[in-house]
Amino acid sequence: MSQTPPPPNNPFSDPANHPAADNPQQQPYAPPQTYQKPGADATGGLIPYKNPPALIGYYMSVASLIPLLGNILGLVAIIFGIVGLKRRAANPVIKGTAHCWVAIILGSITFLGYNGCVIFSVIAAATGS
Repeated sequence: MSQTPPPPNNPFSDPANHPAADNPQQQPYAPPQTYQKPGADATGGLIPYKNPPALIGYYMSVASLIPLLGNILGLVAIIFGIVGLKRRAANPVIKGTAHCWVAIILGSITFLGYNGCVIFSVIAAATGS
């Protein structure tokens, strides 16, 4: 005859021994405590949402990689990047320096590259080469 072993001795298996038995509002455990620095945001500073020109310039510079849009969007990205840098200099609390520099550099590359191709094509067509 086989006998089953007795269940392990668990003090909370009996509802009368449960810590919340006398107070139904009391939780058996405390929720974990999280620490967040004052003024910190959930993005960890990766997205400069307080500096919209930096974000707009960054997205415009990436969009300027699309052919035929690079002439216009590259120039827009440069302008927004410079405006974002000026806002960052005026208020050091807001972030977005890297986004501004990406906007200025990538916007310049696409603007000069696409316009250089247009100028080269016009000269080549004018000279008949």
